[in-house]
Amino acid sequence: MQWLMNMLHVDSITELWWVVFGLLAQLMFTGRFIVQWIASERQRDSVVPVAFWYFSLAGGLMLFSYAVYRHDPVFILGQSLGVFIYSRNLWLIHAKRRREA
Repeated sequence: MQWLMNMLHVDSITELWWVVFGLLAQLMFTGRFIVQWIASERQRDSVVPVAFWYFSLAGGLMLFSYAVYRHDPVFILGQSLGVFIYSRNLWLIHAKRRREA
């Protein structure tokens, strides 16, 4: 376990778990591009599926939490704006579906 902590530059188990959480958050955030790419390939057109926005929101919230823990104001600012935009897009999508139903 110590070799992993050394490799990730952490001094405690708590820090280790936060780094693991941050890595999972980044994977979640990256997953949105895979979802978008697969959807576009299937349709042979550039599309943005609703799952893209859910992955964006989940990854953004996780990365925001990680940034707050790390006390990184640049990262906090960047993720907070993204989380607002992802939430707003989901709100607009669901509002449109309600209107059309």
